[in-house]
Amino acid sequence: MEFQKLAEARRSVRKYADREVTREQVEEIIRTAQEAPSWKNQQTSKYYIVLSKEKREAVRTTCFPSFNEQRSLNAALVVTAFEKNNVGFNENGEPVNELGNGWGCYDLGLQNAYFILKARELGLDTLIMGIRDADKLRAALDIPENEEIGAVLALGYADEEPKKPRRRELDDIAKFY
Repeated sequence: MEFQKLAEARRSVRKYADREVTREQVEEIIRTAQEAPSWKNQQTSKYYIVLSKEKREAVRTTCFPSFNEQRSLNAALVVTAFEKNNVGFNENGEPVNELGNGWGCYDLGLQNAYFILKARELGLDTLIMGIRDADKLRAALDIPENEEIGAVLALGYADEEPKKPRRRELDDIAKFY
């Protein structure tokens, strides 16, 4: 699919069909996500993939507020994280600028962008959920303390057709010199 069309076709989906996502599909998506640039090629992004129906239900019902629990019904769940205090820090462990761990979050965001676009190319849809209980996710999926949990991506087959939201005018977001 042409990139512009792919970018325009991707939508946040909040209702998923009862159709399973396979490990092979997720592996292909993650391989593409790994192509995203990262600070000094450190590649600190991590993925915790919940495919089994039983485990998905347990995570959805204990780690999400009710609206995200409902919005992720029937979807595979992908918890994204990054290694803390790695990218954006010098060899002495000091931040190289005011962003500090923000660079790890930036790298994770780049990978997640590749992830959701590859998913769309494969006919899958996504919802990026930032409202979740990180402590409960950490416990449920045995995520190490040295990793910062980013978002949870719902991944599946849409059971709705969301409309394209209005985008801001270019003059509102870009200043040319």
